[in-house]
Amino acid sequence: MNMHKAPAPDAVIQEISQACVLMRTRLISRVLTAIYDAALRSFGIGSPQFALLVVIGRLEPVTRAEIGRYLHHDRSTLTRNLKLVISQGWATEVPDDAGGRARPIALTKAGRHLLRKAAPGWRVAQSQAKALLAKDGVAAVMKVANRIAG
Repeated sequence: MNMHKAPAPDAVIQEISQACVLMRTRLISRVLTAIYDAALRSFGIGSPQFALLVVIGRLEPVTRAEIGRYLHHDRSTLTRNLKLVISQGWATEVPDDAGGRARPIALTKAGRHLLRKAAPGWRVAQSQAKALLAKDGVAAVMKVANRIAG
């Protein structure tokens, strides 16, 4: 005889809906993404592509595998976003110094210009995001993200 009775489904739903970290972080992510998308829209770029350009600019020349590891992107998401930034002329494949097949990615002059031009919009979004999260929330997000990034 089983002495431990499973909670009723409604109790499980209640528990998950009140305590789920996944649900809360996805909500925060969607709201923050909307803030940055709105601020960057007039510059012709969305937040996923903007973040990708920043990572490329910071690490260039950088391979697709390195970008994927850094951003924790799956191959299809990364391929889709890279295809867009390359087709827009914001990034390009550069010759591999090692002579291999890696096809590293680097920003183009247009990509650098876009990041500089869009920086005021990013600053507005950054300010709104910080106001939403408050000082403690920003510190917590930065701490967790830095720990994940290593």
